[in-house]
Amino acid sequence: MSNSRHTKVLIIGSGPSGYTAGVYASRAMLEPILIQGIEPGGQLTTTTEVENWPGDTEVQGPDLMIRMEAHARAMGCEIVGDIVTSLDLSKRPFTALTDSGTTYTADAVILCTGARAKWLGLPSEEKFKGFGVSACATCDGFFYRGQEIVVVGGGNTAVEEALFLTNFASKVTLVHRRDELRAEKILINRLEKNPKIETLWFNEIHEVYGTDAPLGVEGVKVKHTKTGEITDIPAKGVFIAIGHAPASELVKDQLELHSGGYVSVEAGSTRTAIPGVFAAGDLTDHTYRQAVTSAGMGCMAALDAEKFIAEQE
Repeated sequence: MSNSRHTKVLIIGSGPSGYTAGVYASRAMLEPILIQGIEPGGQLTTTTEVENWPGDTEVQGPDLMIRMEAHARAMGCEIVGDIVTSLDLSKRPFTALTDSGTTYTADAVILCTGARAKWLGLPSEEKFKGFGVSACATCDGFFYRGQEIVVVGGGNTAVEEALFLTNFASKVTLVHRRDELRAEKILINRLEKNPKIETLWFNEIHEVYGTDAPLGVEGVKVKHTKTGEITDIPAKGVFIAIGHAPASELVKDQLELHSGGYVSVEAGSTRTAIPGVFAAGDLTDHTYRQAVTSAGMGCMAALDAEKFIAEQE
């Protein structure tokens, strides 16, 4: 295989926006190449039940992404299991370097790199990452059968993780720094009815502690946000669910960003400030952040790219 390849449309990222862009760009006979990135399928691969995808009353997140990938392939999209390490948008054709050593040039680029889990930033959290501290209940919940678990956060992600973990844990403590949850009402109702879940209001994680040999979590110390009182909570697993940050590192010095790292696009389109570069999904959307809106934006990006390429020709 050559170390340098050219394509009309290069799609970077493989969540709902990336795969949908692949479907539409393929149908437009643009012969797109999609580079999957570090997490093929994106955030939905670390989700369990998805209940708001049109046409499926309930579908497992990983299954949905497998179907989307198969759909894009069936339409003719070439899907590459690689990671883009650098991207030059200063001139056309645009140039992407990948982890495998292959260089891709493209007439148009569609950015669908999505978002990644946020962390608390505590040294003790960093110490136990992968050894009791996790940001993915579906990945790691199985390891805590019959154990006590702590979940940190107050939005949809935190409540979904807490509910899912009751399938394994003897008890789940949800730690939230405020006194009300930001999650959807239906999720809050389920949480309130679940006897395994206890919510600890006005508290935040002060420290994660555990053993060094072998490395493993034994519990957390939480700090009351009003009184400063420290409380000890025994736990074998700590799941951080405080949201996600856009994965815009590739373009942070090349494109205009907003709201903490989201890529700016023209209103009502996916066009960025650089002609021929388009952005879709959670990389640019800080408002809705849903699988269905990401897919819709992937469609828009492919149509925008098709129009741009036609105008160049």
